[in-house]
Amino acid sequence: MTVAQQSLISPTANPELEKALRDRVDRRSAIAGGLGELEPLAVRLGLVQNSLTPRFRDPVLGLFASDHGIVVDGVGAQWGRATKDQVQMALHAQLPVSVFARLQGLHLTVVDCGVADNLPPHARLLARKVAHGTRNARTALAMSVEQAHAGVRVGMEIADNLPGNVLACAGMGQGSAECAALVLSRLADQPVRDFVVSGPTMRQDDLIHLLDVLQGAQARHRDAKDPMDLLAAFGGHELAVMVGAMLVAASKRSLIIVDGIAACAALKLASLICAPVTDYAVFCRSHVHRGLDEALALFHASALLELGMDSADGTGAALAWPMIRSAAALLTDLHEVAEARLAIRPEPGAHVPTLSA
Repeated sequence: MTVAQQSLISPTANPELEKALRDRVDRRSAIAGGLGELEPLAVRLGLVQNSLTPRFRDPVLGLFASDHGIVVDGVGAQWGRATKDQVQMALHAQLPVSVFARLQGLHLTVVDCGVADNLPPHARLLARKVAHGTRNARTALAMSVEQAHAGVRVGMEIADNLPGNVLACAGMGQGSAECAALVLSRLADQPVRDFVVSGPTMRQDDLIHLLDVLQGAQARHRDAKDPMDLLAAFGGHELAVMVGAMLVAASKRSLIIVDGIAACAALKLASLICAPVTDYAVFCRSHVHRGLDEALALFHASALLELGMDSADGTGAALAWPMIRSAAALLTDLHEVAEARLAIRPEPGAHVPTLSA
């Protein structure tokens, strides 16, 4: 990532515009009542687009899929389904995220960043395989530094070719959440346990085994600190691709919808390359995993919706999209009311209905 590319992302801070946006929202509230969390969200969207009337077009929900070598140690087998099967279910409307995306007008795209198997062509599948999965981070680098850079370039190319100005990002694949936890643990200087405990129902023996594997990976790569070194050490390919996609999306003043711990890890890495990228992000969640609470806390953020789900990443983004559109509509579609017209007078000669006794 060159300095020239980094400088293309402008911070959204604009006190004059922010005041104008707040005034605009306050005028609506004074007439129709307050709309709670929609109001600051509307202001945020205006700042993202640097406009009093933010408008969104051609939104894309990207599921970035990859396999992870750490799974061979018996961790990360989400729902017991191979990554290739998760991808096929998403492509053939067998997951809720696929149906919700269609209903809400989001263009669902599954990006093959590094699925171990070869996938058959599909209209919604973007084949951008960096490699056939990563190596086991406990025993070796998950990928080479060259592969990490290649993944970032793939993501940049994907975002550069997006026709619209909204990109929702979610990870997919066995081991994705665990590799993201390793990245976030190192970046936050917090125990990896904080990012993997799912909740009170998590079996203690499962947690002990998971921590043993992940702490082994941390020990092997204890010197990895730089963003690209971290990507190489812990993987996966979907993180690298999302990093590149987020950087270019932000440079185009597109809205980035972040759903899940893998997308959070990618955004944190991207922010070390160019800090203003986080200005363009809003956060969603598709499950109640406690590790995600810690990930969101790193951005001092909360999810737009808290629905208590335990679904595939991307589901929360699809459900939050109508809320985002509604917030923007406060600024773009709600007509101003002139004070002089509040006392409505009938036109001359108009029939005025009356109530009879």
